[in-house]
Amino acid sequence: MSEEPKPEENVAPTSSKKQQQPKFGVAHIFSSYNDTIIHITDITGAETISLKSGGMFVKADRQESTPFAAMRAAYAAANEAMNKGFTGIHVRIRAPGGHKSRTPGPGVQAALRALTRAGLRIGRIDEVTPLPHDSTRRKGGRRGRRQ
Repeated sequence: MSEEPKPEENVAPTSSKKQQQPKFGVAHIFSSYNDTIIHITDITGAETISLKSGGMFVKADRQESTPFAAMRAAYAAANEAMNKGFTGIHVRIRAPGGHKSRTPGPGVQAALRALTRAGLRIGRIDEVTPLPHDSTRRKGGRRGRRQ
């Protein structure tokens, strides 16, 4: 009597992708009216994963701060981060601040949307524009800036 090997029962199929712990980074988005910079770091902020700016993806200087340039920079930064194993990010949005403009430039919204569309999960969004608590004197002199 020959014994045939029985098919193994109750064995979960081995999959190459197991439930992995999400790996989060921090995306620092600095957006002024002159440029948009996307800087992705590890969770501590000590190691740079990717650093892209709008000026790296357009030819004309006047287009560096456009939503299109910000979107291209965000896609490139997100792809680089995902290739290094990051699955999610926390976002820190910053405008020039201080005595300058407290509103971020036009590239922030496009950059956020591009990071999401690239496949990164967004954990927390913080606004970290530096605001003075009555600091040094504004530039421009007593009579202001003159043409």
